[in-house]
Amino acid sequence: MLMRRHLREKYAVMWLLIGAAMLVLALFPDLLGALAGLLGVIVPSNLLFALAVALLIGVTLHLSWELSRAEEEIRRVAEEVAILRAEVERLQASMDEASASPSEEAEDRDGPPVS
Repeated sequence: MLMRRHLREKYAVMWLLIGAAMLVLALFPDLLGALAGLLGVIVPSNLLFALAVALLIGVTLHLSWELSRAEEEIRRVAEEVAILRAEVERLQASMDEASASPSEEAEDRDGPPVS
């Protein structure tokens, strides 16, 4: 996904860290029990679920922040495009006026037709 640009590097690193932590806990299940005892949690699986919920809340908060930044950037770019489009239309209108004016000026300089 990273090579196809479906996933940014910072998210790839985050998922690699999460995967590494899960691998460590799977290889050393007593580590979770020791950590649970240290934190005063009676059942180690409850600590695992609490850590998972905290992780999901953190990821959700981070993605909400990223979405807010992206929405602000999209709004700013849309405003810029609207300003540039208005400027292009104004320039196009002045070009149309300029191309129509020389033929009228030529008729005015020549004067009325002589019979």
